[in-house]
Amino acid sequence: MIKKLFNKYYSHRFISRWITFTFDLSVAVAAYFMALFVRYSISPHAYPWFIFEIVLILLSYSFAFLTTRSYVGIIRHTGIKDITRILQATSFAFILLITGEYIVQRFQLIHNFTIAAGVIIVQFALCNLFLIGSRIIIKVIFMEITEQEHSNRTFVLIYGAGSAGMLTRSALQQDSNHNYKIIGFIDDNESKVNKSIDGTKVYSPTQVFNEKFINRHHITQMILAIPNIDNEKRRAIIEKALEVNLQVKNIPPAENWINGQLSVNQIREIKIEDLLGRPPIKLDNSHVKEDLLSKVVLITGAAGSIGSEIVRQVLEYQPTRVILVDQAESALFDLQSELRYSKKYSDILQQVVFIVANIKEKTRMKQIFETYKPQIIYHAAAYKHVPLMEDNPYEAVMVNVFGTKNIADLAVEYKVDKFVMVSTDKAVNPTNVMGASKRIAEIYTQALSNGTTRFITTRFGNVLGSNGSVVLLFKKQIEKGGPVTVTHKDIRRYFMTIPEACSLVLEAGAMGQGGEIFVFDMGQPVKIYDLAIKMIQLSGLRLGKDIQIEEVGLRPGEKLFEELLNDGENVIPTSHPKILGAKVKMYHPEEIEKMMFELGQTVIENDSYKLVKKMKEYVPEYISNNSIYSILDAQPQPFVQ
Repeated sequence: MIKKLFNKYYSHRFISRWITFTFDLSVAVAAYFMALFVRYSISPHAYPWFIFEIVLILLSYSFAFLTTRSYVGIIRHTGIKDITRILQATSFAFILLITGEYIVQRFQLIHNFTIAAGVIIVQFALCNLFLIGSRIIIKVIFMEITEQEHSNRTFVLIYGAGSAGMLTRSALQQDSNHNYKIIGFIDDNESKVNKSIDGTKVYSPTQVFNEKFINRHHITQMILAIPNIDNEKRRAIIEKALEVNLQVKNIPPAENWINGQLSVNQIREIKIEDLLGRPPIKLDNSHVKEDLLSKVVLITGAAGSIGSEIVRQVLEYQPTRVILVDQAESALFDLQSELRYSKKYSDILQQVVFIVANIKEKTRMKQIFETYKPQIIYHAAAYKHVPLMEDNPYEAVMVNVFGTKNIADLAVEYKVDKFVMVSTDKAVNPTNVMGASKRIAEIYTQALSNGTTRFITTRFGNVLGSNGSVVLLFKKQIEKGGPVTVTHKDIRRYFMTIPEACSLVLEAGAMGQGGEIFVFDMGQPVKIYDLAIKMIQLSGLRLGKDIQIEEVGLRPGEKLFEELLNDGENVIPTSHPKILGAKVKMYHPEEIEKMMFELGQTVIENDSYKLVKKMKEYVPEYISNNSIYSILDAQPQPFVQ
């Protein structure tokens, strides 16, 4: 009953600061009365100068409270800063009292007055005790009452017993919307282990990362409260927490805290990027600025996940103008809105041109080239979804091959300095229409390098968080309660983050001299099934109990393992340790011209089988997998729907 009344009428109300001010003054006076009794064992009326000292106390403490603003804090959320402010106020008042009484005695303003130093000292001690103690008692009572308000409590461990850990603990305790119970801190510092910080015990990692401890304390969540932590150590801590089925969250860097204070709303779930099988690769793009400074840059597919990140990174290098081309009107509008309302890009937005256009339409593309005269092109426009392109080979060829051809031909015609093409590891030993179309585009652009216009290709694997990526699919499935679907338990993919992928594109553009295909040293491929398990764990769910994983079979054109090099291709090192150059077969211009003419004639016939057959002639390593087009191969494989 009391709990309900408190929640309804008082939990969201706060005492006026002037009531707090009056209460604090009353405590100061009451402490004086008690000090007289403690020091002299007499009532105040028996002390001849008590009225004078009460007036002096009221004046001194009023001035001290008003100066330090010790009364403005919300009592139920009292913290270290509030207690420090109270100590400052009482110390200031103590100095004023001693000074005032000394002046009165020194100049004999009151006959026979003597300083009662013992009374003032005892009053100072009692005043601090009551002011701080009353606030702590109110805070504890409030926490106890509000804790009863929630039937479901979240038992939490905080990794890091430093200042960030203490601030995280305070933020959780002050959150009125959730009922957090802090079980303890975890810290690697042995000198802190088995000690308590403000009543909360500090444990070592070996003490807590076991199922017995976790189950005994009903812990479901761990918050990583070390803002600047080594990536390897961070990953190891998260992996240990996931092994005991803990949901893991972390706090943002201190510079992102609101007004220097950490809020519960800023504590976020760990992203799957933090659990990549390798440290995130950071490229030094300092020399990219030389390439882009004061240049006119054209970006196709600018509204996509890769294209839009290229846009953001390119804008940092102060180009003269950036032309953004995409056929997706809504996505381009979203990008325009993002840039328009971002303080980071507001000063350069007038240099950005947004154009809705399709790269298949050469006349429209020519008009754009004629108007803006681009000097550098980042070509990210493409169809990329394997199963869809397996069903629509016409569109795959028209966009990925002939759309690329349109932009590439215009780049030569208008003497563009560099043409950087975004390709994919699916172009390597392709098993699907999409990958084969991208390989043909690679072949064509490579053959065009002529010294005036340099054509450079970048290949990389799957991008975490890109539109249509497996990560977003898993996230949606987890939010709906499952099941999480994987095509095959053994399927593996290379992964990189969107910023990494786009940094690679810019880096390749800067170092390329024309005709190269650059591949990325992406470490070891990631098992998709393991990725699904980790995403489930990061969501705080238990595989087999809260959610299931279902194996649904390979999709048309899909293969178990992606590669970064074709059969017979080798790599050569570059100036960057994480970027390698692929030594690939070069084609004569006559071969390329014949290839594109024949492919164009086949497209006109609108026969999918003839079109795919022609693609296989140009890309002999293209062997269909789990596809209706497998019958076109020398040793066809059965197609399983």
